Amino acid sequence: MPLRFTLISLVSLFLVFQLMAGSNGTAVDVPFIYQQIFKVELDAGPSTKISVLMLISLFFFFVNCVMFFALRSKRVFHETPRYILFGHMLMNDSVLLLLTTVMYTMGTYYLQVTRAICTLLVFISYCTFRNAPLTLALMSLERYVAICFPLRHCNIATPKRTGIAIGIIWFLSSINIITDIIFVLIINPSLFVEVLFCTQEKLFLFKWQLDKTQGFDVLYFVSVAVIIVFTYISIMITARSVSSDKDSAKKALKTVLLHLIQLGLCLTSFLYATINKAIYTVSDSSSLFINLRYLNFLILLMLPRCLSPLIYGMRDEAVWPLFKYYFCYRSVLILIHFGIFQL
Repeated sequence: MPLRFTLISLVSLFLVFQLMAGSNGTAVDVPFIYQQIFKVELDAGPSTKISVLMLISLFFFFVNCVMFFALRSKRVFHETPRYILFGHMLMNDSVLLLLTTVMYTMGTYYLQVTRAICTLLVFISYCTFRNAPLTLALMSLERYVAICFPLRHCNIATPKRTGIAIGIIWFLSSINIITDIIFVLIINPSLFVEVLFCTQEKLFLFKWQLDKTQGFDVLYFVSVAVIIVFTYISIMITARSVSSDKDSAKKALKTVLLHLIQLGLCLTSFLYATINKAIYTVSDSSSLFINLRYLNFLILLMLPRCLSPLIYGMRDEAVWPLFKYYFCYRSVLILIHFGIFQL
């Protein structure tokens, strides 16, 4: 007989909230965390799914590392804002890919950790998740300056300013979660030694914190959408009006359009928890719910992080040949460089 465990599925609602009678209720009193008890058979099924998930995650993590190593192989990539941003996107998506896989595995097997460790995991995953759309906006702005202001591009988009812009991105993505962590430290520092099931909602003591997070997310995505649409329209107008260098303008137009599509994928990722709630509602059994949740996780959370760096790399005529060389002929050296393999 397979070993059975009773697990608690904590599925946070992103768009659906229930109003409280008062404004001072705690997270325990507020039903904004949907809970449902179901049974999981810890046999070949879940183990195979987790194994497949880890293999996919590690493979694309390795692909990102090879591409990042290719960017580090030439000095021109260190000094070009476009490739600096691309390298940041590779690093950001790689960290998020690994953390997402780890936290999903912890959730599947109901592994509990202290609130301090959970806070660290949630902080990194929260920041990297929200860095993605902000990085897309910055990459679109860089292409906008390159096409619409070509003579001033070297003065505006410098490596130093690009580094400052990346720092601003990290500040904007972390300010909300930092306020929540500081708030918990002020209210009750002893909570950080508590052992619990790790979710972002466990850092919330009051419902207004969840509402604040939702407000920040809406603000981020609306701002990024406006920036990308603005740069797309501006580049399109420039591409039609200039008499020379139309090829560069058309390539930039396709790049910004790709950013807009990627933003849409990031937005659907925010609906992951809500879709999980809908899946559970229509599921007849816990096993069906687990299978559908697994597919939902792969499509909405994993797929965008796996494919976007690869797509950008394939479209770049300078990076793609280097990537193929390092991936096909220098894989062993890459593993040695990162300490994964030793002679």
